[in-house]
Amino acid sequence: MSDAPYTPPTIWTWDKENGGRFANINRPIAGPTQEKELPVGRHPLQLYSLGTPNGVKVTIMLEELLAAGHQGAEYDAWLIRIGEGDQFGSGFVGVNPNSKIPALLDRSGPTPIRVFESGAILVHLAEKFGAFLPTDPAKRAECLSWLFWQMGSAPYLGGGFGHFYAYAPSKMEYPINRFAMEVKRQLDVLDRRLAESPYLGGDDYTIADIAVFPWYGGLVKGWLYGAAEFLQVQTYRHVNRWADALLERPAVRRGRMVNRVNGEPSSQLHERHDASDFETRTQDKLAAE
Repeated sequence: MSDAPYTPPTIWTWDKENGGRFANINRPIAGPTQEKELPVGRHPLQLYSLGTPNGVKVTIMLEELLAAGHQGAEYDAWLIRIGEGDQFGSGFVGVNPNSKIPALLDRSGPTPIRVFESGAILVHLAEKFGAFLPTDPAKRAECLSWLFWQMGSAPYLGGGFGHFYAYAPSKMEYPINRFAMEVKRQLDVLDRRLAESPYLGGDDYTIADIAVFPWYGGLVKGWLYGAAEFLQVQTYRHVNRWADALLERPAVRRGRMVNRVNGEPSSQLHERHDASDFETRTQDKLAAE
């Protein structure tokens, strides 16, 4: 890539060869590229996902529901390999026309319900089971405000900072500085909130915490982009306290394993179809068979 100033053309055209690390899966149009039906398991809830921060939100929620005794939350989690274009199969596009993970098919009623966008899935599950979403109007509003804060803020962390710091074909000072500034501002927003409250919604653990944790908890724990030192994440001590508290929850630890394809083999459960899979179907166990 040239260091010369870029002058946009009069009309933009797609240059697939200039797309960086994700050029093979990014395109300016929607819709399926292949006929491919989705698998369906035996449980009421069918999740099609990958262990990215957005995918982890939903698997943590499902594991929390099961831990709280909601047996109707049993689920099959199918691996969608976005690097291989699984999200452009006709079946997946039928569940999520935006071709992004996660996507949920709720088959517990007479007519299957599709739910896409991770925030919408969290709200759907919280309302379905009456859990992790307060009913008191003020507490509900606080919880949903933080949920939608995350949905609006994460593109700056992932699509902005993460892309230019970790994935762009070359390092560019302006976008890295611009998005680093915004991410640190967001961390300060969280740190100030968590200085006055144990959880984002108040005294209770809610879908707001479940949504924010995989992104900003992951950032302060050093899991995202190799940027912990660059962003000096240890200085946000209230965010770190909160992230450590969530990591003590067994359901959070299980949720982080589902549909995960990197890290230690013992932490990778590519697909989850039964609670016993955590003990018998992780990648280290399968490799030993």
